[in-house]
Amino acid sequence: MAQMKRTVIVASAMVALTACAPAGYDGANSGAAEPVAVAAAEPTASAEPEASASAEAPAADAPPPADVDLTEQLIGKKIARMGNVVTDQDGWVLYRFDKDTADPPASNCVDKCAQVWPPALTDGNPQLTGLSDDKVGSVTRQDGTRQLTIGGWPVYRYIGDKKPGQWKGQAVGGTWFVVDQNGKKNLTCLPTSTPKAVAPPADSGSSDAGGSGYSY
Repeated sequence: MAQMKRTVIVASAMVALTACAPAGYDGANSGAAEPVAVAAAEPTASAEPEASASAEAPAADAPPPADVDLTEQLIGKKIARMGNVVTDQDGWVLYRFDKDTADPPASNCVDKCAQVWPPALTDGNPQLTGLSDDKVGSVTRQDGTRQLTIGGWPVYRYIGDKKPGQWKGQAVGGTWFVVDQNGKKNLTCLPTSTPKAVAPPADSGSSDAGGSGYSY
């Protein structure tokens, strides 16, 4: 089975979802948002090859940094209203990013983007439930960590989800979508307007932490 990854993250944010809104969603505190381009480290003609994640796995004896949270399990299951999703061991729903690539696998969400959408990282083979092992792999990010892939697509958590089982990241920026067990976008339940991503954590040193002037 291909080598893989794990991750755990925080939650805090709000997006305009419709009647499909996950349980616990507070529509009163979320503003309707115009479509926004998701900001990520997009490759450019002058970019060095290492600017995006490489499909090559790192040396097996290269441990992840001590402060890296790892995803120990990937669980494919169905949840209310959304249907087929993949969660980590703590029940957090995972997402894929349209600006990444699956063939070859590469992650283009770095820096502030990765603070809002923490990659599902691994240091070995996560336990799989409800997923075929031939659909799960890993890709090396530019910082040397390994990120889990499903169907070749790197997968992420979203800090805007306030509790396990929520999926407030659905259709954020028109480029982030809940991922299913095959790595495909789950388009079962979409908001009527394009939600904006939440701001990066306040301690990230970003002046955008108030929730304006950024897009991810």
